[in-house]
Amino acid sequence: MSDQTAKPTLSLKSKKSEQEPGHDLIVSKSIPLTTRTGFEFHVRPVSPSDEEALAAFFDHVTRDDLRFRFLSPIPEVGKELLSYLINVDHDHKEDFLALDIDDKTIIASAMIGANEDKSVAEVAIVVRSDYKKRGMSWTFLEYVVSEARRSGIKKLQSIESRENHAAIELEREMGFTAKSYPGDATLMLLEFDLAASGSKA
Repeated sequence: MSDQTAKPTLSLKSKKSEQEPGHDLIVSKSIPLTTRTGFEFHVRPVSPSDEEALAAFFDHVTRDDLRFRFLSPIPEVGKELLSYLINVDHDHKEDFLALDIDDKTIIASAMIGANEDKSVAEVAIVVRSDYKKRGMSWTFLEYVVSEARRSGIKKLQSIESRENHAAIELEREMGFTAKSYPGDATLMLLEFDLAASGSKA
């Protein structure tokens, strides 16, 4: 489906259109979320103007987390990969960004890529190293799962390195089932049947 004909089924609509009373931030393009620890962050889909901020974000991601995210030991996220991440159709491919409450600092990224009939989609999340241990991974993934279900995706898959114990544990706690990835003993395949899980996530 081309970008011109795709309907933005994964695009977000803010619950707030103006500056919130008592809040010094305009959040018209972001959805506010709060973790179990009380940490607040905002989420919105990526846009082409985010390229510079996204590059800065990956400068604050550890080498191990880069390897876990892209399943390859890359030294940095270059222009070609950044272009792939920001050029999405907001229908079968979406990159959700989590931002600090300044609405400028990207602190996490979650990409969804679905097949043509949306029977299955792959999800991959990476969090900036100095924003870990605030409970945002759970809250962010929970939101992404909800958006995937709303868009009509039937099953989510996450391919994880067996060394990425934190991600595997979190996904299993959320309801993903885990098994060995076919043909690669170093990887795990985690799956979430959105059609069967209903409103669980």
